[in-house]
Amino acid sequence: MELFRSLQKKDAAPAGPVEYIVACLGNPGSQYEGTRHNAGFLAADRIAEKRGFRIDRLKFKSLTGDCVIAGKRCLFLKPSTFMNLSGQAVTEAMAFYKVPAERLIVIFDDISLPPGRLRIRQKGSDGGHNGIKNIICLTGKDSFPRIKIGVGQKPRPDYDLADWVLARPGKEDMELILEAAGRADAALEVMIGQSVAEAMNRFNG
Repeated sequence: MELFRSLQKKDAAPAGPVEYIVACLGNPGSQYEGTRHNAGFLAADRIAEKRGFRIDRLKFKSLTGDCVIAGKRCLFLKPSTFMNLSGQAVTEAMAFYKVPAERLIVIFDDISLPPGRLRIRQKGSDGGHNGIKNIICLTGKDSFPRIKIGVGQKPRPDYDLADWVLARPGKEDMELILEAAGRADAALEVMIGQSVAEAMNRFNG
């Protein structure tokens, strides 16, 4: 009976209000799995695996799941709207739980960083990323923290950017990206439990 109770407790959904939203960006569909643009989805899956929860409930135009990080209940989103409309999912969840932009954390790919590099920012422009652009457009704010996962620059200036980000990286680069996706979990712990500034000091290479 005690074992049953402990398993029940472990499997139960976190109690209390959602205090943070962690939006992990990517494109839905098997054709996009493992592509550079889906680094945010890779991070979501790695974090869920590490923390023992699932991101599999359909809500807010997303697959969702929640867990407790640094004592705070966090809702994870994997938007199913496609990258360019990520803000629709994010703003629905923010409005429902009354979460301000400062407690929205977005995880996404960055072609300006070498594969596997993490970069944490307190706020900022979209940097040419369409998912971030849509979130800024629909929230009206750029004051949300973010975790960027480096996926590497396109090989030459005339290489089509869409072809680059929607392609799957080679084995070595993928290993680096997956390792960085795992480090995003530790970065979240510091961002939520201490401060974004502290996470920047620890994880920005």
